[in-house]
Amino acid sequence: MAIDAIMLNPADNVATAVQVLKAGQKADVRLGHDIKQVLIGEDIPYGHKIAVYSIRKGQDIIKYGEVIGRATQDILAGHHAHVQNIESLRGRGDLQKEA
Repeated sequence: MAIDAIMLNPADNVATAVQVLKAGQKADVRLGHDIKQVLIGEDIPYGHKIAVYSIRKGQDIIKYGEVIGRATQDILAGHHAHVQNIESLRGRGDLQKEA
């Protein structure tokens, strides 16, 4: 079975496309030995992130079990999660670390 995208941690809410994904396609997303099917809502380039679950505006984007950013708008499951709808939280001087 060909894998279309991969997640590395059960806490992740995005997966990485390991091939070009087309709108309307049912993509097989692998997490360990488990496979989850996600209906792709828009074309996703190779190597880019897709939302595996719907993500609300302001919600953390989690990849590799780590927060890598925050959604700047709602991202529907199966849609592209990238710079157009994610803001980075790393390296920003305006955010204070919580004590």
